[in-house]
Amino acid sequence: MATHPILPAPRPELYRFSRLDFTAAGLYAAVAGFFALAGGLLLPLLVQLAPSPAAASYGVNLLFYGCIGVLALTAARRVAARDLRVLATRPWFTLIMVPATVIAMMIFTVILVSASGAVQTSANQAGLQALVQQVPAWLMVPLLVVVGPFVEEYIFRHLLIGKLGRHLNVWLCCTLSVVLFAGIHIVGQEAITLAALLPYLAMGAVLVFVYVWAGKNLMFSYFVHATKNLVAVVFLYAIPPEVFEQLQQLQP
Repeated sequence: MATHPILPAPRPELYRFSRLDFTAAGLYAAVAGFFALAGGLLLPLLVQLAPSPAAASYGVNLLFYGCIGVLALTAARRVAARDLRVLATRPWFTLIMVPATVIAMMIFTVILVSASGAVQTSANQAGLQALVQQVPAWLMVPLLVVVGPFVEEYIFRHLLIGKLGRHLNVWLCCTLSVVLFAGIHIVGQEAITLAALLPYLAMGAVLVFVYVWAGKNLMFSYFVHATKNLVAVVFLYAIPPEVFEQLQQLQP
């Protein structure tokens, strides 16, 4: 579309990099890189400290995203507050467009994956399926629906597009956002293949689109991301594991 549905008042000071931004982004990259390259070295120790591998995985992710989340919320609190005020001026837009965007994202992902013929369950998805069998939903929702999406929208949309876009070509920043968002979800877990990347590329592309379309509204893209994750969590907990395995065997 040629026009944005919602545009905040121009406040360029909100899009200057701060020390907190560098701290949050640096910590995110360092920890994610460490676990991608050498996470296997810590696995035996984590298993000894936790009652199960699933509990160890959950604890590490909660600690990681919790720490980054505090930094991200502190760094982006003024942007988040402004974007919430903007969305509050058009509540029906938010209530309609968030679920509509999630549905469009799912349809786009199915079309893209089906057209490529590269259907594959990623290690990240398989890990989530194993995790939900041992961790109750009330513990998974804060991680996957509340904290995780905010951290990722802050890093991959607000910093990479909203702030870095003031210094580099915005389309280059959008491309980096999509590619890095997809890559971070599979790196260190499996071979980087088109089949593994496609679902995350599709999700990243839609999130980039809605972020830019909504006038670089961090909270709008966050609500879309959180809603999509909520749907995924409900889906994973609602379908018994044996039924889910049978559905996967039906994939072409």
